Amino acid sequence: MRAANILHLGVKELRSLLGDPMLLTLIVYAFSFEVYSAAKAMPETLHKAPIAIVDEDRSQLSIRIADAFIAPHFNPPAMITRTEMDRRMDAGLDTFAINIPPNFQRDVLAGRSPAIQLNVDATRMSQAFTGSGYIQSIITTETSAFLQGHRADTVATVALNLRARFNPELNQFWFGSVMQIINSVTMLSIILTGAALIREREHGTVEHLLVMPVTPFEIMAAKVWAMALVVLTTTACSLTLVVQGLLRVPIEGSVTLFLVGTALHLFATTSLGIFLGTIARSMPQFGLLMMLVLLPLQILSGSTTPRESMPDAVQWIMLAAPNTHFVILAQAILYRGAGLAVVWPQLISLALIGSLLFSLSLARFRKTITTMV
Repeated sequence: MRAANILHLGVKELRSLLGDPMLLTLIVYAFSFEVYSAAKAMPETLHKAPIAIVDEDRSQLSIRIADAFIAPHFNPPAMITRTEMDRRMDAGLDTFAINIPPNFQRDVLAGRSPAIQLNVDATRMSQAFTGSGYIQSIITTETSAFLQGHRADTVATVALNLRARFNPELNQFWFGSVMQIINSVTMLSIILTGAALIREREHGTVEHLLVMPVTPFEIMAAKVWAMALVVLTTTACSLTLVVQGLLRVPIEGSVTLFLVGTALHLFATTSLGIFLGTIARSMPQFGLLMMLVLLPLQILSGSTTPRESMPDAVQWIMLAAPNTHFVILAQAILYRGAGLAVVWPQLISLALIGSLLFSLSLARFRKTITTMV
């Protein structure tokens, strides 16, 4: 009868979720609009950056450099005077301002290596960091091409044959869309299970369950499988309809293997949601706990920045977090087409972490129920 109890209690959780329009709206939003906006926003990408040029040389080379700044990375350059440069930067009209000095072309042809001044609005941090490298590359490329037509003694350069694997078009939204799904899986699985437990306490239905012939294990297992099923289903729909369909992001590996890893990850995160739900006494408290737990999990898991750039201590500590292994698994399968022979360590790690979190949450849940009796 225990399997039947778990089944019926899980169906009850699904019916309760269908009666909560706010949570349903959150689920739909997280796996549709949020995935699309995270892919298209691309805050780390240089896109239509405003740039101004002070051309004091008025030479063929300076005009060639100015014409090289084109969309989509830059807006058409505003040709301004030196007196306008500081005023426009102060007003926030330009992120970049280039000052080409007089006699620039003549000095380049004479081999004197003249300097071009680049002013950057560093308050726009992502554009400032990326754009400076773009501008330096553009100026170097245009100057070298100009010299090849005017000087025979130009220094030979080494050609770089770029091969971008796993993302040959270097599209940023390929990365953003999949990573947003990963973050939504972690976030919603914790929220749904924790909210389900707190809702039982606030509505007084926990007392009804205590007088029924069910055990704490059955109650908790029902919440875990029901909420995990919801998140797993919406994950598959988002990956198919939004990522592959609307955004046209190619998936290299097996979606089935990815969903198996997602199921193991949900086993761990839903158990964590139950644990947090036993600590919090109300939804506002649960929201504060989510801020303390969810943000470090997502930021330090490797979904935002590479784990190798973090301190060694943080890398070791985050190996105890389930979404660290889930990020490694998802990137390997969806981006690089990895199979079971590659991701089996992550699958085992998720199973072990999930079992530990389930045991701890069950012990805490039993203790909480005992105090309510």
